[in-house]
Amino acid sequence: MNDCIELLRTRRSAPPVLLTGPGPTQDERDLLLTIAARVPDHGKLVPFRFIVFEGAGRDEAGAIFAARFAELNPDADQARIEAERKRFCAPLVIGVVSRAAPHEKIPEWEQILSAAAACMNLVIAANALGFATSWITEWYAYDRAVLERFGLARHEKIAGFVHIGRHAEPREDRPRPRLADIVTVFGV
Repeated sequence: MNDCIELLRTRRSAPPVLLTGPGPTQDERDLLLTIAARVPDHGKLVPFRFIVFEGAGRDEAGAIFAARFAELNPDADQARIEAERKRFCAPLVIGVVSRAAPHEKIPEWEQILSAAAACMNLVIAANALGFATSWITEWYAYDRAVLERFGLARHEKIAGFVHIGRHAEPREDRPRPRLADIVTVFGV
């Protein structure tokens, strides 16, 4: 079995809170983004873009999360607000933005799938470089006030936030479906 197949067979997410540094170097980050962008893209629309959160950018995002959470939840205790502030604790977080929009020939659904494929390419590439990842959304991926602070246009949505860092501990696999439960062989 080649290394690529083994990686795909065994890849497992790690909780973002357990991801530590060092994170990817700038060259590694650029390589990850280059690979993330090499996805099926019907019509060559590039219906996605990336937002990089590292260093002070993670802290700035955390301040946005904490303030917005407090605004939405006026009875929230300070510990919960601080937990929201620390959402982007991995050394590198990349927001994958879906720029899907109406098009005369390309369905929006296909554009959304292209952005999702960019998330998956990013996850696989980071794992291939020896990092651990977690692809998540959470409440703030759907909050227009937060998205506007991140510079998203009205039609843009978050396909996912991919958290990237180190995780030395083995990760226990979750139960996976049996093929017989998810595969239909047509015509048999």
